[in-house]
Amino acid sequence: MSQVKFLLDESKIPKDWYNIIPDLPFPLPPVYHPVTLQPVSPEDLAPIFPMELIKQEVSTERYIEIPEEVRKIYKLWRPTPLFRAVNLEKYLDTPAHIYYKYEGVSPPGSHKPNTAVAQAFYNKLEGVKRLTTETGAGQWGSALAMACNFFKLECKVYMVKVSYYQKPYRRSLMEIWGAKVVPSPSPDTEAGRKILEQDPESPGSLGVAISEAVEDAVKRDDTKYSLGSVLNHVLLHQTVIGEEALLQMEMAGEFPDVVIGCVGGGSNFAGLSFPFIREKFKGKKIRVVAVEPESCPSLTKGVYTYDYGDVAKMTPLLKMYTLGHNFIPPAIHAGGLRYHGMAPLVSALYHNGYIEAVAYPQTKVFEAGVIFARTEGIVPAPESTHAIRAAIDEALDAKEKGEKRVILFNLSGHGFFDLSAYDQYLSGKLEDYFYPKDKVEEALKELPKI
Repeated sequence: MSQVKFLLDESKIPKDWYNIIPDLPFPLPPVYHPVTLQPVSPEDLAPIFPMELIKQEVSTERYIEIPEEVRKIYKLWRPTPLFRAVNLEKYLDTPAHIYYKYEGVSPPGSHKPNTAVAQAFYNKLEGVKRLTTETGAGQWGSALAMACNFFKLECKVYMVKVSYYQKPYRRSLMEIWGAKVVPSPSPDTEAGRKILEQDPESPGSLGVAISEAVEDAVKRDDTKYSLGSVLNHVLLHQTVIGEEALLQMEMAGEFPDVVIGCVGGGSNFAGLSFPFIREKFKGKKIRVVAVEPESCPSLTKGVYTYDYGDVAKMTPLLKMYTLGHNFIPPAIHAGGLRYHGMAPLVSALYHNGYIEAVAYPQTKVFEAGVIFARTEGIVPAPESTHAIRAAIDEALDAKEKGEKRVILFNLSGHGFFDLSAYDQYLSGKLEDYFYPKDKVEEALKELPKI
């Protein structure tokens, strides 16, 4: 009988985060100030982030030590298990071996607390009293609410309106941990009021919610802003996933031929893949695949250029694959993937040919989620179903070609708060949305010229 679970002892929790920047075989484009259009300095970012996170954002150190206080909290759920999906393999009748790293065992049920705890810790060290943030599906908001609770910080969450109403129990979870949660766009900020004036029924977007959270933070001396994806330091903190997975794949006696993760902003994908990409840089033969929604396909159909991270143009200008900061994605249920841009590091790796990307419509990924639940028992979050869909297609391709293939993907969260979406799928009411090219082309006309 094949071994199913590969478990690491707590002593194997990584002691360092892996910073991929020093290993990149190409230079990263600079970041620019949204007003002056000059390269951003640490002082420019100081009103938004604590200095230690700013240092991590630009660090050229290959490894950054994880503080003991952070590792102590990590012990509540880390190391997370690696599973071999033997039942899924049998169902697909494939010669492929399918493994998944399961981040849904954390208290908030996703990979997000890997960075939330670190960010709350560094803010607390600098005397910050309150954090603001945005959240889509609520995975990031609940993770930061938990982290702020541990470090006795106030937490204000601007939750994308469509998800606020789709996923009311995510809001309840955040409030249990002491956070204040409002639907975005909200009347609490100038950015929110402006959007509500233009469209009172706006479903919101992560770009809108970011504008509100940043505006809130910069207007108060006791407050900083916390981001759950996209930026270098956030992706850095997630690399504990891949570092553990490397050890667990060694326990399994295999090395993946392909590593897969869903992408919205890029953090869970980077967390699993970056340590494996390090091995790719060293000569290991491995494919790395990012999977995104067909309705918000920044990598597969976006433009690689400088853009704002938010609608109100308050964030620094990042070079990334983007659909335009004004792009409002359709109200798909994978709320964590409804972002107009992709992390600069992930974007640069894709632009330079080190990773691949594929996009799927939501009925196709929910089909994969149901197959996975019926074979492996875990109901996955809608975001993670994108990675499952790609893993299934890889396994079927291996079957068709009659070749063994080792597949590893990140199951970044559970779907217990997403059952209404599964209800829609099972009743045949779930709609597919596709990239509205005319709207995006219009949005891209407003990009800054750098």
